[in-house]
Amino acid sequence: MSSTPLKKMANLFGVAGLFLRLGATAFGGPAVHLAQMEQEVVVRRGWISRAEFLDLLGIVNLIPGPNSTEMACLIGYRRAGWLGLLLGGVCFILPAALIASVIAWAYVNFENLSQTEGLFYGVKPVIIAVMVQAIWNLGRAAVKTPLLAIVGAGAVVLDCFGVNLLLILLISAVFMVAARAAEQPPKGTMAGLTPLLGATSGFDLFSTAGTMAQFSVWPMLLFFLKVGVVMFGSSYVLVAFLHTDLVEHRQWLTEGQLLDAISAGQFTPGPLFATATFIGYILGGPQTALAATVAIFLPAFVLVAVIEPFVPRLRQSRLVGGFLAGLNVASLALMAVVTWQLGRTALMDWLTIALAVASAVWLLFYRVNSTWLILGGAALGLARFVFQTGP
Repeated sequence: MSSTPLKKMANLFGVAGLFLRLGATAFGGPAVHLAQMEQEVVVRRGWISRAEFLDLLGIVNLIPGPNSTEMACLIGYRRAGWLGLLLGGVCFILPAALIASVIAWAYVNFENLSQTEGLFYGVKPVIIAVMVQAIWNLGRAAVKTPLLAIVGAGAVVLDCFGVNLLLILLISAVFMVAARAAEQPPKGTMAGLTPLLGATSGFDLFSTAGTMAQFSVWPMLLFFLKVGVVMFGSSYVLVAFLHTDLVEHRQWLTEGQLLDAISAGQFTPGPLFATATFIGYILGGPQTALAATVAIFLPAFVLVAVIEPFVPRLRQSRLVGGFLAGLNVASLALMAVVTWQLGRTALMDWLTIALAVASAVWLLFYRVNSTWLILGGAALGLARFVFQTGP
């Protein structure tokens, strides 16, 4: 980290500029966000090494909350200290929250969401290419031994059988700890793992409240805070929490409204947790949207601030090194599964397949900025939509 005030200020502006841009253009969910961050901070800017990025990836996959937002916080800290941590997270969230609020305003006033079929037709194939690029780049650094390759394959098998994502990550990590311990019994203890394992202790504590048909702000804030504290795994798990609590138990939303909120979250770039912004707006207007956004994202900032001081010490531990190695490989394996699942939907005809292949070539061999490819895909999709529908 730089020692002069001028360079520190430049680093802060760099963090703010990068994550504002990513927050405004990073479509496709956490796996895509992480892929774009790896491209920007490792390949293009060299802010951190690929090994450091993989370690941070393992940390954010172990603690609850929105992984891509937590990664933005960690990268911000590595680049510009504590203020960088705050700035990285806020700048990544802000565009999504603003866009979700605009969509919610239109939804409330016009009872309709804009047509986005053409836009997503061209964007989705590029997103698949971005994810493939990240899996390739990170996989070369993470899968260093045949045993790690076996762990990754095992994670894929467990996921296919419907095993909980957090459990898959923990099984993979503990397996590698056991393998390292069997090779050479450590002199120290397992104390280095305590901060990480302690973060998982609240997973089973999540419970929904009883039926409450009348909306109230404070119960909503408590609900989103609890989601931010205990929601492990993919951000798509958020849908299950929303349906159980807000539709079935509290009856604040209908099934149709929840689906519309999820659609808004998918349409907006940045973290998928912006769905909470949309829900807050339709339940109580702009102020409630702001409150819901703060509530669901606040735990991520706190957890990252707590875990960050332990990362350098954790990396020095041989057992923790094995723990993170297993965690990294399992995370990449799960990302590969998501890529396959999304690819089956996104690549629907020869044009989308050609767009995905061309994007992958540009990314892997020419290192083109993925933002330009996403914008180009969106323009191509919209042009096709206009051509088919006519004036």
